Amino acid sequence: MAQSDFLKIIEEQRKKKKEDRFSGTFLEYLALINENPDIVKTAHKRLYDCILEHGVDSIPDSDPRKQKIFEGENIKVYDYFKSQFFGMENVISKVMRFLSSASKKGEESRQVLLLMGPVGAGKSDLTEHIKRSLEGSTFFHLDGDPQRGEPLQLIPRNLRDRFEKELGVKIEGDISPVARYILMEELDGKYENFKVKESSFSQRARRGIASVPPMDANSQDVGVLIGTEDISKLDKYPEDDPRVLSLNGAFNVGNRGLVELIEVFKNEIEFLHTVITATQEKRIPSPGKNDMIHFDGVILAHCNESEWNRFQSEHTNEAILDRIVKVEVPYVLELDQEIRIYEKIIGRSDFDAHIAPHTLKIASMFSVLSRLQNTQKCDLLTKMKIYNGEDVIESGRVKNVDIKDLRDESHREGMRGISTRFIMKSIDAALSDSERNMITPISIMDSLIKQVKEQIVSEEDRERYLELIQKVIREEYLKILENEIAKAFISAYEEQAQSLFDSYLDNAESYTNRTIMKDRITREERDPDEKFMKAIEEQIGIVGSSCEGFRSDVTAYMFAKMRRGEKIDYNSYGPLKEAIESYLITSVKDIARIVTRSKSRDGDQKKKYTDMVKTLIEDYNYNESSAEEILTFAANNLWRGS
Repeated sequence: MAQSDFLKIIEEQRKKKKEDRFSGTFLEYLALINENPDIVKTAHKRLYDCILEHGVDSIPDSDPRKQKIFEGENIKVYDYFKSQFFGMENVISKVMRFLSSASKKGEESRQVLLLMGPVGAGKSDLTEHIKRSLEGSTFFHLDGDPQRGEPLQLIPRNLRDRFEKELGVKIEGDISPVARYILMEELDGKYENFKVKESSFSQRARRGIASVPPMDANSQDVGVLIGTEDISKLDKYPEDDPRVLSLNGAFNVGNRGLVELIEVFKNEIEFLHTVITATQEKRIPSPGKNDMIHFDGVILAHCNESEWNRFQSEHTNEAILDRIVKVEVPYVLELDQEIRIYEKIIGRSDFDAHIAPHTLKIASMFSVLSRLQNTQKCDLLTKMKIYNGEDVIESGRVKNVDIKDLRDESHREGMRGISTRFIMKSIDAALSDSERNMITPISIMDSLIKQVKEQIVSEEDRERYLELIQKVIREEYLKILENEIAKAFISAYEEQAQSLFDSYLDNAESYTNRTIMKDRITREERDPDEKFMKAIEEQIGIVGSSCEGFRSDVTAYMFAKMRRGEKIDYNSYGPLKEAIESYLITSVKDIARIVTRSKSRDGDQKKKYTDMVKTLIEDYNYNESSAEEILTFAANNLWRGS
């Protein structure tokens, strides 16, 4: 593309911006409102609409998460968040519920929205994303007013009822001292001639979006919130003259939009009183000797749990606490959603290393397990799987543990544990230590162990985390690895599995209904093959008298699915699927010798090994190096001595 083409694009965009933006008198602005009253919005309403305009839906009934994770509750999914935040549906729903109520001028419109949670749980990212929703959207304001106040505030009090009725809007607040000076001194009180502009929200340009970092108690100055007096002008103008004001504080900038308070409770109590006045009274003090200034903005604060607990414990803070709507932002407890978080972070980076299958799953297992509280109802690994919406098979049956019961006994779950940042540091360290530009489940486990030993201060936590990695996660990965290698080894695995499934279902149906069955191939009539069924069932611990109940359950479940018109295959029933896979794996007699690459491997076994590596690469997304590494690990840990 030539320079002239680039210039054309730039000039067209610049021209469009000029043409599209309104600039006129207050009288012309009234005509706009008359045509479209919706352009008059409170800050809460505007923010709510900006998010909502991207689209909103509910988790469909067909999504397994609806029943298994959310217990059938109608959870809304907001398009603006769904590609960036995972496992945070409840948090986002609470935020949107606050904005919805505040947009209708409910009590929440006079309260601070506080996001509280552990370090690295996503509070800052969520806040940043909410702020970004305003970027580019426009609002109308008084030209020359540093507060960018709503132009309707020009209307005198004695005329407001009439204008409200005519326009179908509500008028709140008064103009700033600076705007009043312009009105009286430059326009001779003729507010119909006051210039009105349309501007876009911009955090970078400090238009309608402001952030307040925590400040040292010794240097804390309320001017950061409300602006200051320009000392250089006090020689020219009296102290009560609006011309001496520099209304550049966070509440001045964030008027009509949003003010973010970072780590809010690190500030002194006196500092926070201004915040409460802003939200409760919708007014902020003016620097110098001017009157209070109207403020219309969303106040969004965030803090860590330790800061919240400390602040809450002080009885003198009751007035402030009463003006806060707290939304807890815990760590994610769904394994699949935690994996998506790391995929997102890596996807938006310059990360170009090979990531072997299950690597992010292993890392995510550690972070999620570290966040769970022990329960007598099941072990932690089972609890993690239940929270992930998985069916946990025990003795051939789905383990019957109610997810609601688990949650009810663990109210603070997700408020402590390993953070996302810790995992990403471990991934970076594993990559740095790699000589082949790749990370694998083996290298990530080694890196996690190293990071825990170096970074976890608490001896109790360090021991617990090491046990999770070295015992629970390692054993689970060995199961995953064994199953995957066996599948890669078995040719036409899916076909074999489906054939076994069909055969078992035929036999189980015949056995349950006490009927003679026909062989699928020979069409000969025969009794159900109990020896075959037992060989399948014993893989998952179904023996003796429990066999009959299992066969009956399988048959009833399958026919129920058929009546609903659902597809039937070997994946349809979790316990039977597990049994069939175990049966296939145990039937592979020479897999150990092949994987361990023994010297006695014959030509046929060498070919099978090569084919297995090829399958791991082509069908399971390994590369040659990672396939070799996991096979070596399997040889040393699964079939030692075979």
